[in-house]
Amino acid sequence: MEIISQYGVVLMVLAIVFGLYMTWGIGANDVANAMGTSVGSGAITVKQAIIIAAIFEFAGAFIAGGHVTKTIRKGIIDPTPIVNNPEILVFGMLAALLAAAIWLMVASTRGWPVSTTHSIVGAIVGFAMVGIGIDAVEWGKIGMIAASWVVSPLLGGTIAFLLMMSIRALILNTENPFQSAKRWGPAYVFLVGFIISLVTMFKGLKHLNLELSAGMSFVVAILFGVFVAAVGWALINRVKVDPSADRDFHFASVEKVFTPMMIFTACAMAFAHGSNDVANGIGPLAAVVSIVQSGGEVTQKAGLPLWVLVLGGFGIVVGLATMGYKVMKTIGTRITELTPSRGYCATLAAAATVVLASRTGLPVSTTHIAVGAVIGVGLARGIGAIDVRVIGGIVMSWIVTLPVGGILAALIFFTLKGIFT
Repeated sequence: MEIISQYGVVLMVLAIVFGLYMTWGIGANDVANAMGTSVGSGAITVKQAIIIAAIFEFAGAFIAGGHVTKTIRKGIIDPTPIVNNPEILVFGMLAALLAAAIWLMVASTRGWPVSTTHSIVGAIVGFAMVGIGIDAVEWGKIGMIAASWVVSPLLGGTIAFLLMMSIRALILNTENPFQSAKRWGPAYVFLVGFIISLVTMFKGLKHLNLELSAGMSFVVAILFGVFVAAVGWALINRVKVDPSADRDFHFASVEKVFTPMMIFTACAMAFAHGSNDVANGIGPLAAVVSIVQSGGEVTQKAGLPLWVLVLGGFGIVVGLATMGYKVMKTIGTRITELTPSRGYCATLAAAATVVLASRTGLPVSTTHIAVGAVIGVGLARGIGAIDVRVIGGIVMSWIVTLPVGGILAALIFFTLKGIFT
């Protein structure tokens, strides 16, 4: 308690700096891979991706980000043994933030799309094992999270594969693909609005004092889907056939129809990511703020101040703008060749999987889902359409993320403990 009262301001400043560094890493790596499909398919530019991320990441975190923050904060470790030593938890959360941020920076410079969820979970487990004891780790929760890491790419890949096959059947393999694309386009845009709004409603918007019944949630989701489809229809109708482009690539005009549709999926993906992954950076920060402001009280739930959300949103946008291009290149061009229609399927599948998973409060990895979705789209054209070597490198970077995060966090924890005690 003495350390909290004596060094409270210093610990708060460190938490803010490390939290910013962590959210910068999330922007450079996680958001970059969430936006990579849209940029890689040529539907939007890097500049447009940054603007979309700035608006919809924050909206996702603010409107629907409550569930996962709590999972990251209290579900992975049991802080009961250190209730009388709150400084241990503060050092641990600071160590976890810094360790995860360092690994994300290393991975981003290499263009590896690693998981921020992996990074922060590994770091928190690493600190807990050396700072509290092996028994303090909720291994059952870790097992569930580990299972979700296998399930999420499979789920993302399956949904993307099925979407791609439906586009092939309804649009690409018809007599007039361009007219078919214009006819079915609004229905696909409706899917985006419907899925995102429905899951957001189901997650519950208690902190906004909005609680709707299941039936009412469906009604609102359908209305929102219809509204989004109407906007999509207006944009799609402006697309005209380009005979010269069609001579070089048979489906060039069809792909132009999917370009405005990709904007909707990019917004949906940013929203889904914000609702699920912003908590990785600001969860431990909120825990430190809560302990310091309460004078050392280790509570099971910590409120999420608005300024912490704003800080997280700011860090993410800066990270995407400064270092995001490397990971965008990996996800958007190196796994398989993406066009707007393929990118659409991958992004919608990833967004749907993320919001469905965050509905359960499980901190799944957006990275794994996005990579799985891109592989699923590639597999729709056959195994030869994907670069297996690139996928192998990505999987290797996933495997080392947990231990690297844990070891780094343990070392930083001992350093902080030594400095302040």
